[in-house]
Amino acid sequence: MRDLLPYLKLYRKHWFGLTLGMVLALATLFASIGLLTLSGWFLSASAVAALTIARETFNYMLPGAFVRGFAIGRTAGRWGERVVSHNATFKLLTDLRIFFFSKLAPLIPGRVSGIRDADLLNRLIADIDAMDHVYLRLISPIIVGAFGIVGLTVFVCWFDMTLGLTLGGILLLMLLSWPVLFYKLGKRNGHDLTQNKAQFRITTLDWLQGHTELTLFGAEKGYRDAIFAAQDKLLQNQYVNAHFGGLAQALLLLVNGWTLALIMWLSADGVGGHPPDPFIAMMAFATMASFELLMPIAGAFQYLGQTLTSARRLNEVILSEPDVRFSQTPTEHSGEYSIEFEQVEFAYSDESAPVLTNIDLAIAPKQQVAILGQTGSGKSTLMQLLTRYWDPQQGQIRIAGKPLTEWSESQLRQAISVVSQRVDILNGSLRDNLLMARPDASDDTLSEVLASVGLEKLLDKPGLDTWLGDGGRQLSGGEKRRIGIARALLHNAPILLLDEPTEGLDKQTEQQIMALFEQHFVGKTVLFITHRLVNLEKMDAICLIEQGEIVEFGSHQQLTEQRGRYFELTQTLV
Repeated sequence: MRDLLPYLKLYRKHWFGLTLGMVLALATLFASIGLLTLSGWFLSASAVAALTIARETFNYMLPGAFVRGFAIGRTAGRWGERVVSHNATFKLLTDLRIFFFSKLAPLIPGRVSGIRDADLLNRLIADIDAMDHVYLRLISPIIVGAFGIVGLTVFVCWFDMTLGLTLGGILLLMLLSWPVLFYKLGKRNGHDLTQNKAQFRITTLDWLQGHTELTLFGAEKGYRDAIFAAQDKLLQNQYVNAHFGGLAQALLLLVNGWTLALIMWLSADGVGGHPPDPFIAMMAFATMASFELLMPIAGAFQYLGQTLTSARRLNEVILSEPDVRFSQTPTEHSGEYSIEFEQVEFAYSDESAPVLTNIDLAIAPKQQVAILGQTGSGKSTLMQLLTRYWDPQQGQIRIAGKPLTEWSESQLRQAISVVSQRVDILNGSLRDNLLMARPDASDDTLSEVLASVGLEKLLDKPGLDTWLGDGGRQLSGGEKRRIGIARALLHNAPILLLDEPTEGLDKQTEQQIMALFEQHFVGKTVLFITHRLVNLEKMDAICLIEQGEIVEFGSHQQLTEQRGRYFELTQTLV
């Protein structure tokens, strides 16, 4: 149960709505029990009165009014309880999703790098939805049931102490034993149901995302069969759940019948020491109605195993500590955006080999440096460290003379523009995908930037309102790359990081983009990451990285004159 503690703390914010829901549920329960109990006595008393002289004096109106009042109260109370409790629960789930996402975001990419996207989505939706069981199926029914048993016991004891204690004892025993019994029965199945639901979503999303490649390579059937296998397991879990639910209701009805027979036997000689009278019917109907207290509890605790499993899956995220922690207050600096790497070493995990080793690199303000190296040499990792996607295991990185650890996240993001190898296109309009870089930009500004990167054709109707689709399905790879470049131009930060910005572009477009960059580079500190020997002579300096180490650093002319490794690379193109 300790797994639920992080979520129970959120209940304090919505205590009024949750408490009001339980009060209305209790009032509705008393109205329901009162309706059946009073109706049983009223019908019996009316029948007895009709056979005696009491038919002239029996008050038919007052009990009838109470019966009608209980009926109206039960209907209104049920409606009110549903509105209040579900409203409070939905608000609680909203806060829980925000809470979960606020814990998830700082963990990207480190702590959650091993969790599939579909599994994260399942945790964000299905596992959080399972948390509503805690209140609606567990806390509220238990509290309402406990108060209801006390109230009904006091009421029956008012007429007959023996009957009241007997009925109250049976109900209390059921209240204490029923949850434990069905939690034990449903624990394993609830755990399997949660895991199989996640696996079903993962296999389905794999099939959807990779359908084109799976079809081309003839592997689609295998993945489709995996979906059916996961579905069969999930259906089996749901069948077992329904079986336990039906078993709980059946056993409850059985115990209700035995209890009714016992109460009838105990009250056969009269209630409260009086001769047999209509109060016997009242006791019988009160016993029948009393088990409505236990109806929500009967099968609810079979969901506890499912809820606890969902809580544990969520706790794997929210209780994790992020690898990168930003300062909460901006740092003061000179405004001269230099970049320094000092004895930086980095590996993606303790078990893996170092990606970068003994990196010493100083880039002066407004200097343009090309980071050159083969694929896998560690070029992109340098950029990720500079944006604090990761932190190095050893060494220090400084911007404007201040360690990165002293920069707040918003301050760092404002200082750096990035064009990465992978450009993510949001499922929105063209305008939405550009405004994320500069929210206050006008449509004219957006149009000018698009034209400058060679995307004038996207301005044809519907223009900026063009819907790009999930992942930019309406765009080619080159168009996505140019939208990434447009974002960097709009952001216009003093530091510009370019990771293979012209990859995938044709020669003419590449020349156009590089000419645009030359204009945009003025007055900025630039890191141009590439493995292609293009326009490097225009850079202030070139840093050659091989196998995670800097092997040469200098201008194009200096490195050429040294006739070292960089010179050898240039000769291969001659």
